[in-house]
Amino acid sequence: MKIVAIETSCDETAVAVIEVIDDRIIVLSNIISSQVALHEQFGGVVPALAAREHAANIQLVYEAALKEAFGNLKLEIRNYPIDLIAVTRGPGLGPALLVGITFARTLAWKLQKPLIGVDHMDGHVHSNWLGDGTLNADVFPALNLIVSGGHTDIMLMRNHGDYQLIGETLDDAVGEAFDKVGRLIGLAYPGGPKVSKLALSGNPQKYPLPRPMLTSKNFDFSYSGLKTAVLYLIRDLTGGTRELTDIEKADIAASFQEAAIDVLIQKTKRAAQAHSVASIMLSGGVSANTLLRERLTTLCSSIGIQCMLPEMKYTTDNAAMIAAAAYFMWQKNPSGWKWEDCQMDANLRLGTR
Repeated sequence: MKIVAIETSCDETAVAVIEVIDDRIIVLSNIISSQVALHEQFGGVVPALAAREHAANIQLVYEAALKEAFGNLKLEIRNYPIDLIAVTRGPGLGPALLVGITFARTLAWKLQKPLIGVDHMDGHVHSNWLGDGTLNADVFPALNLIVSGGHTDIMLMRNHGDYQLIGETLDDAVGEAFDKVGRLIGLAYPGGPKVSKLALSGNPQKYPLPRPMLTSKNFDFSYSGLKTAVLYLIRDLTGGTRELTDIEKADIAASFQEAAIDVLIQKTKRAAQAHSVASIMLSGGVSANTLLRERLTTLCSSIGIQCMLPEMKYTTDNAAMIAAAAYFMWQKNPSGWKWEDCQMDANLRLGTR
């Protein structure tokens, strides 16, 4: 079975082709066109500009994905061996999502193929099934730590598509906090990855920053207080009269990262033990953070359960993860996926409390 997937939820125009053979997912192509350089000058993603770039690039990205997957076949579009089409239908930026959905609906109509609309976060979870490609069923029940610029969630996953939200951020997502701290210490957009890199040269014990909600009885998070603590720390260090030194920046980055990840790990540990899970999975853009990956691996080893980490190339927004999620949706219900039924939901929410 071959699946073409399209992802345009934010500022990455992505198209992928996967093939499922003998219980293995094989990524035939995974093409991504990034808009980081465009939005950097604005300090964040501008939805109208993102949609414009998606519209300009999506056909080119689609053609590149087909060429990489199938070779230079010189075929009419209807003759490519495609069984299923998938697209991100939410959550995300409305104007950006519409570009991908419109393209996918048109493609499905032309090819007369089923079209599955996928939750973007379900895609991130299923990035854990990419890489070695094994469709391992021995991981359930699983605990998913979903960490990105818009989400900090702990999901209990009993099977594919069966999610229960047991913890979430009450304010800022951890990725958003990383980006904001990056701006506070003078790093260019996107600040999160730059904070993580800078932290490597800093002292994580230099500044005793708070761990909000670390000891609360639930599995929820809060990062606004930690971000504010960094703001006050910078004010106290500089008095508002000078710039931070390079050493101070590195120590702030390291101390912030230590506090942010400490809360993630401790909450995840308690949730895993409370729900007696067989595995812990990590997903979302912040899953690329090296320290978080190391700490989660150590945690799983210490409590004797399986640890699943997506390959680094699948941690950011991509279409291969959308294709993987769509496969399991199709496997559960292989009929009734009409192109006209695929609708955008910018506020789509994975799981229920």
